[in-house]
Amino acid sequence: MSVLGQTLSGWFASRGTERSGVLPVRLGGRGSFAATTGAPQTRGFDQPLAWVVVALLLWGMVMVYSASIAMPDNPKFAKYTNTYFLVRHAFWVATAFVCALIAFQVPIATWEKAAPWLFIASLVLLIAVLIPGIGKVVYGARRWIAVGPFSFQPSELAKFAVLLYAADYMVRKMDVKERFFRAVLPMAVAVAVVGLLLLAEPDMGGFMVIAVIAMGILFLGGVNARMFFLIATILVVAFGLMIALSEWRRERIFAYLDPWAEKHALGKGYQLSHSLIAIGRGEVFGVGLGGSVEKLHWLPEAHTDFLLAVIGEEFGLVGVVLVIGLFLWLTRRIMHIGRQAIALDRVFAGLVAQGVGIWMGFQSFINMGVNLGALPTKGLTLPLMSYGGSAILINMIAIAVVLRIDHENRQLMHGGRI
Repeated sequence: MSVLGQTLSGWFASRGTERSGVLPVRLGGRGSFAATTGAPQTRGFDQPLAWVVVALLLWGMVMVYSASIAMPDNPKFAKYTNTYFLVRHAFWVATAFVCALIAFQVPIATWEKAAPWLFIASLVLLIAVLIPGIGKVVYGARRWIAVGPFSFQPSELAKFAVLLYAADYMVRKMDVKERFFRAVLPMAVAVAVVGLLLLAEPDMGGFMVIAVIAMGILFLGGVNARMFFLIATILVVAFGLMIALSEWRRERIFAYLDPWAEKHALGKGYQLSHSLIAIGRGEVFGVGLGGSVEKLHWLPEAHTDFLLAVIGEEFGLVGVVLVIGLFLWLTRRIMHIGRQAIALDRVFAGLVAQGVGIWMGFQSFINMGVNLGALPTKGLTLPLMSYGGSAILINMIAIAVVLRIDHENRQLMHGGRI
């Protein structure tokens, strides 16, 4: 930890530690940054945010190992070693860390120019994944593209691409955001196209996250409230129709309402019932790291979608509350950086940061709700913690962009140039 801390602090701080003679600047609220005459400038990135991200990554790595260590005992995974998932996860975390360092170097103005092209690239990949021979089918869903021994999930890139595109779109349409057809309809069409491609995989959970990100950015960008509630109503009706017209989605909803029913306990409610058993076994302080019983082939996807259930069993209520607190703090901090950027008249940067906050907050909320039985089962991982290479990679790049926004905010508040 100390070596990593010195690397992080030294590398980032070298970009923003010049002295400044600017008068104190404060935008209000905890976490605001100021310069004092003749005093060294504060470090060039938000260290508490970076350390919380590192803590979530490291804790997630430990829990992925704990949740997957016994999987080779299952004949389905007999060819894997006990450390198979840990090694792959560690590789992706290291790769994501390097990519995040590179992403931090890219000015936000460059991300703004690249936003439409990234959106087009994500559409191409979403189409490619549906082509037999390119897309990889796992558990009946075609969501992955094989890249050598690893797999990439285009929907993760689509979340980031839609976020950047929506922020760029709102900046370009700033003068017509009171007119529905000129301000909202084109963005709605773009999200609808992405949604249709995701539903063809199918990946309704990914579509929900993307829809919420886009709507959140439209709302924060100043779209008329009546327009916003009209769009929200349309989306709710659309998701309701998807569930009503899909038998297996309806079964999931009914199983969520009563996972202990005889017809659900061994069917659609199996994961949820065993997740609740795991969390119940943990009680207040848990059974101890590595002591989970449910991960021993009872709880499916314990290292991905249901990692929080293993945390609950091994660390108890204390562990679950700590995870919730860390994500709550992370979301609040990111939103604060976005508000600072908007206060500095950097609308695109502010909307991007707040979009990342909505993304991390909403997806973690859905995953936690599913694990705790408060929401129907969806295939969404816990950001920064669950096993999943492409998700970790894109999450880290998004966090790096937020740190870059914060870095540029500090430069401006100290009289520097971006």
